[in-house]
Amino acid sequence: MARKPKSKRKVAAKDALINAALVLAARDGWRHVTMAAIAEETGLSLAEALTAFADKNEILAGFFWRVDQAVLAGGNKADVGETPRDRLFDILMRRLDALTPHKAGLAAVLYDLRREPMSALCHLMRLNGSMRMMLDAVSINSSGPCGGLRAKGLAVIYANTLRVWLDDEGLDQAATMAALDRGLIQAERLMRLFLPGRLKGDPGAI
Repeated sequence: MARKPKSKRKVAAKDALINAALVLAARDGWRHVTMAAIAEETGLSLAEALTAFADKNEILAGFFWRVDQAVLAGGNKADVGETPRDRLFDILMRRLDALTPHKAGLAAVLYDLRREPMSALCHLMRLNGSMRMMLDAVSINSSGPCGGLRAKGLAVIYANTLRVWLDDEGLDQAATMAALDRGLIQAERLMRLFLPGRLKGDPGAI
């Protein structure tokens, strides 16, 4: 049987390490997860695991990057007449859908990150970059000072929605969707208050 190309084996190994880390986080708590345990879970040697990721924080960054790519790969099939708020709602719900298979592991990670302020800060900065990508994906300008403020505001909305989502056991995700909608409506109102006139015909407005 032909072997997978080296690049594909490398991606497969990284995916396996990410998945294993989240499974172990859900079972044992993120602070108890070690690189050795992750490697053992995947059947890789510790040396192979450390070649793919230097530490647990890199694995977590790899997970969020994988989520970014999954969301962006879904494209942006916006309907005619959709508002910026509609487009953001759709893409952020798509992001939560991408997180769903690892919900328990992610909950454990976020719980333990509260004990690691430096690691939490690094991941908050990573979240800001992800929100810039989400804005760009729905044709909302994320560049410059205004774009930076949009990304930071969207990160706050997303983080608040994520907290609701983690406790939302409903199949229809009604509580999550309501929280996200409230956050986006509030952001839209603030834009109207501080930047009147910017929302009409402005592809970068929200």
